[in-house]
Amino acid sequence: MSDSPADRLPQRRLRPAPLLFEPGLTEPEQEHFFDLESIEDPRELLRRSTELAAERATEYQAVAAAQLADPRHFDSLTFEEIAARADWTPDYAAKMVEHGRGLLRQQRHA
Repeated sequence: MSDSPADRLPQRRLRPAPLLFEPGLTEPEQEHFFDLESIEDPRELLRRSTELAAERATEYQAVAAAQLADPRHFDSLTFEEIAARADWTPDYAAKMVEHGRGLLRQQRHA
C-alpha cells in the first residue's frame, strides 16, 4: 500500500449541474411546397401548381431521355428514336438528353 497524499484524500464525486431552465421542445416545421399553401385564390393555386408539375415532369423526361441515350448501354437509343417515342423532334430530343445529363451530373455531385 502506498502512503501518498492522493491516496489519503477522499474521492470527490462530480455531479451534473442543475438545470436553470427547462429546454423548450422544438416544434416540427410545417412542410412547405413552394409556398402553395399560402395561395388563397384557387385559380392562382391551380395555375401555379400546374406550372410546377410541368417543370418537374420536364426534368423527369430529360433524365429518362439521358438514360435512354447513354452510350454505355448496349440498347441505347439515338435522338431520332427517343424523339419518335416521346413525340418530339430529334433536335428537341438532343436538347433534352443534354439537359438530363446535366441533371444527372448534379445528382452525382450532391
